[in-house]
Amino acid sequence: MTQVKDKLLKGNTGNWEIVIGMEVHAQVLSNSKLFSGASTQFGAEPNSQVSFIDAGFPGMLPVINEKCVEQAVRTGLGLKAKINLRSLFDRKNYFYPDLPQGYQISQYKDPIVGEGEVLIDLKDGESIKVGIERLHLEQDAGKSLHDQHPDNSFVDLNRSGIALMEIVTKPHMRTSEEAAAFLKKLRAIVRYLGTCDGNMDEGSMRADVNVSVCRVGGYDKFRADGSFKNLGTRCEIKNVNSMRFVAQAVEYEARRQIEVIEGGGTIRQETRLYDSKAGETRSMRSKEEAHDYRYFPDPDLLPLEFGADWVESIKKTLPELPDEKKARFMAGGLSAYDASVLVAERELADFYEELARGVDAKAAANWLNNEILGRLNRDGLSITDVPVSAAANNAIIQMILDKTISGKIAKDLLDIVWTEGGDPRAVVQARGLTQVTDTGAIDAAIEAVIAANPDKVEEVKAKPKLAAWFVGQVMKQTGGKANPAAVNAALKTRLNLPDEG
Repeated sequence: MTQVKDKLLKGNTGNWEIVIGMEVHAQVLSNSKLFSGASTQFGAEPNSQVSFIDAGFPGMLPVINEKCVEQAVRTGLGLKAKINLRSLFDRKNYFYPDLPQGYQISQYKDPIVGEGEVLIDLKDGESIKVGIERLHLEQDAGKSLHDQHPDNSFVDLNRSGIALMEIVTKPHMRTSEEAAAFLKKLRAIVRYLGTCDGNMDEGSMRADVNVSVCRVGGYDKFRADGSFKNLGTRCEIKNVNSMRFVAQAVEYEARRQIEVIEGGGTIRQETRLYDSKAGETRSMRSKEEAHDYRYFPDPDLLPLEFGADWVESIKKTLPELPDEKKARFMAGGLSAYDASVLVAERELADFYEELARGVDAKAAANWLNNEILGRLNRDGLSITDVPVSAAANNAIIQMILDKTISGKIAKDLLDIVWTEGGDPRAVVQARGLTQVTDTGAIDAAIEAVIAANPDKVEEVKAKPKLAAWFVGQVMKQTGGKANPAAVNAALKTRLNLPDEG
């Protein structure tokens, strides 16, 4: 386990603890909005996907979208959370130009999903649980556009009424690394579930990050008695849209708060924005309390009620989630690290499973991590764009394992089919890439290398480890086709070298 000291920030007057909670807004994957039939398609012309309900026309009554409710329940089950069979929709009152009704339909005291948890893996091998406080459904606001005209601001209501799941964590994260890891894991879970596409650059997933600092021991007291008085005053960093920015924002904000406190100032509870270009947070407005929103039950919507049997029917359709898939991969021979990397994206995990069919699990993971992902990164592609199918890569790995081709030739072969296409086995036959195991051909190559390097022959007798140099030269002599093990054995016999060990 990581020691407490590894989670501390050093100030001028002593050490400080960071405490982090998060409110993640995940757009529900649905073709229509939460209370209207308007489309949710991304990238449409401004104000082209707006119903009378979304525009706040008088007398327009909201009608709940059952698909959105199902997606929220599905997400709650994926978070191992309590599903509340009865929940209420409330009006949250505030006034912005992009909120035409003058209120947001949300959930307050009675959300659709209660407490759950998310397990996150850190780079040092530590795993921690982050508690989920609640998940509630709410409608999104529109978008104000301030850069379209020199004198006027415009409003696009296409997002108005889109269904959001607000997933609220407990303040269980202690470092910027943990905060970024949580968001990454949550994104993976909702993508596995098919309840949110997780496209952060399109705004379909964004995080409000609550950061506070306290003296050493304050966090343990909070966990012991649940009293927030043991934690410092928190500031909320609004609408952060990447894991990297979450980590950067937490680091900056925590150090800012420490500097303010140590300088004799006090932290005001406020909402701040993260400027990724400047690498700093800036004050946006004072933080509202719940009473400022004047919550009350929405009179146009009845309580949301459903049966336990319906919840159970949804539970039966859940896919294998990242934690379960990771455990299965580890049981199949992978390390915890390799398994964590592979399950981070569902598409990557699916590719690996087809790639590893019938071959050694570790060999498949190494090939994927070192060869395929390396080339994808080089070419700026994702796993869904890979030009060589999982089945074709599986064939290459099988040819390595059955010694049809050498590891060196395998990499060259992948480059060929990566750029030219074709069946790997056919390419090997057509281009004569089959591994040389004929001892006569190998002996001839060895003799050629010895004849060209008599000085090295004398050196290797004094330093047997130089045999590796000879192996490399013989491999070059055979165009990488020789079997390395056969070359090594033949060299030891020819040069009269002792066996290692």
